[in-house]
Amino acid sequence: MQAVAIAHPNVALIKYWGKRAIVGNLPATGSLSLVLGGLSTETLVRFEAGRQGDRVLLDGREDAETSARVTACLDLLRREAGVSDGAVVESRNDFPTGAGLASSASGFAALLVAAAGALGLRLPAARLAEIARTGSGSAARSLAGGIVLLKNQAATTVCTQLATPADWPLEIVVAVTATGQKAISSRQGMTLSEQTSPYYPAWVGSHAADLEAGIAAVRNRDFSALAELSEHNCLKMHAVMLSTRPPLIYWTPATLACLLRVRELRAGGVPVFFTIDAGPQLKAVCLPAAAGDVAAALGAIDGVRQILRSPLGAGARLRAAGD
Repeated sequence: MQAVAIAHPNVALIKYWGKRAIVGNLPATGSLSLVLGGLSTETLVRFEAGRQGDRVLLDGREDAETSARVTACLDLLRREAGVSDGAVVESRNDFPTGAGLASSASGFAALLVAAAGALGLRLPAARLAEIARTGSGSAARSLAGGIVLLKNQAATTVCTQLATPADWPLEIVVAVTATGQKAISSRQGMTLSEQTSPYYPAWVGSHAADLEAGIAAVRNRDFSALAELSEHNCLKMHAVMLSTRPPLIYWTPATLACLLRVRELRAGGVPVFFTIDAGPQLKAVCLPAAAGDVAAALGAIDGVRQILRSPLGAGARLRAAGD
């Protein structure tokens, strides 16, 4: 009753920020994202006969909040399998954890695939995504791969792969400007924004049009349209964050410097655009031929601690020989 899974984080181009229901962790809006195949989470899940409770280690450390969310997901799988044994969970990221790089998305995607494998469950993809969402609202996107659409539907969400990594080979250059954990988590920040930001209703109300335009840009492989729309949607989300009380300021000076440099590069003809999630790291999305120049330009900015490069990646999977 043991299995190991690998999953990759994802970055949303058309983002969600806010919940329409706390029960079930349902997002207020849909989202469109890229799975980053160059960054990985590896998670081992081992169910032990007669064990009481779960032990969860993330990067070798225990964390009460993470453990509670993991146990909630495992309880749903245990119910499906008809078992009650506790589990040992060991998860590691090869990129900064809790720093705005979607480590919770890849973490819960890997957790669900490994736990289902350990229990011998063959659940439909929609059910696996539903359970993963209770741990992280964006985890379902890491269960798929390539370019992924997550849409609200009745009392659930539906996850669809719009393009495989081979269909539209984009590359993501990540400028890491801080490696510590965020002072306010995304889940906490969303609640604060819903309660206090005067811009939050406009954010939700304008979102459907952005999502449909993003879908069209992907289907048409229209890089220019996707670039303008993604930056617009990103800055709208951060306007909501900045107008929250207390304000959610996730950027560092280097984040802003990277943003301005990406805009300069695109104005000079380089096919690149930026997006930034709830954290200080800027993600520059570009055509593969431009990735080297983009990485060099961002790496030269004062305050950028590390440059990570990633092609689009596959969905979460059990580790096979050679992985």
